Amino acid sequence: MTTAAVETATNSDVNRAEELKTLANEAFKDSATFCFSLFILTISYAFLTANKFSQSIDLYTQAIELNSLNAVYWANRAFAHAKLEEYGSSVEDATKAIEIDPDYSKGYYRRDAAYLAMGKFKEALEDFQQVKRICPNDPDATKKLKECEKAVQKIRFEEAIAVQESGRRSVAGSIDFHCINVEPQYAGARIEGEVVTLDFVKKMMDDFRNQKSLHKRYAYQIVLQARETLRAMPLLVDITVPYGKHFTVVVMCKASYVPCQRKP
Repeated sequence: MTTAAVETATNSDVNRAEELKTLANEAFKDSATFCFSLFILTISYAFLTANKFSQSIDLYTQAIELNSLNAVYWANRAFAHAKLEEYGSSVEDATKAIEIDPDYSKGYYRRDAAYLAMGKFKEALEDFQQVKRICPNDPDATKKLKECEKAVQKIRFEEAIAVQESGRRSVAGSIDFHCINVEPQYAGARIEGEVVTLDFVKKMMDDFRNQKSLHKRYAYQIVLQARETLRAMPLLVDITVPYGKHFTVVVMCKASYVPCQRKP
């Protein structure tokens, strides 16, 4: 602008021209920053594709420093962190992406992946529900939502039936067969005393052959005594079968051998 032109211009025109110049400079600066951040983003994608996740994280960090309000940068860096098993950092970056753009589905996807890797299925379920809300027709989102729901249901079921080790107690410990009265009219086999005897077993076998039932008191007593006997024995017992003693199950059932008192 020449000196003569300046002299003829009003002060308001000069001020307005300076304002426009400032805006133009800012626009140019923003455009340059955007182009550079876009360039970094392109390179970062290339590193992700090449599985060079550490380099990708560095480049996304540079892009975020230039434009921290782009949810894509945060979500992509979260993906790179997850690939390096840095799940805590992945959750933080994905959360930032969601804060910037609550409707950006990939932000939830990235956080989902980190939560699942950390075994936090309940938190992942909430994010999958958000993805389903944003992308209701996405078949992959529907599939993963159902899988996550099943995992959470399994966890809740296990929590519901879980009992502390110190609080576990066998039902057998609460059974007292002494409190069960035997009716006077009961004519079946009876256990005299506290121990199952051979005579009782023989009488019980005869009753079974005659279609008679055993009183529940003695049934409980047999089970409890067998439990104590088995608990006192080792878990595995070696048995030597002599030659000529290989009987079939049918033959053994027909023989109806009585149990041996020396080898219960």
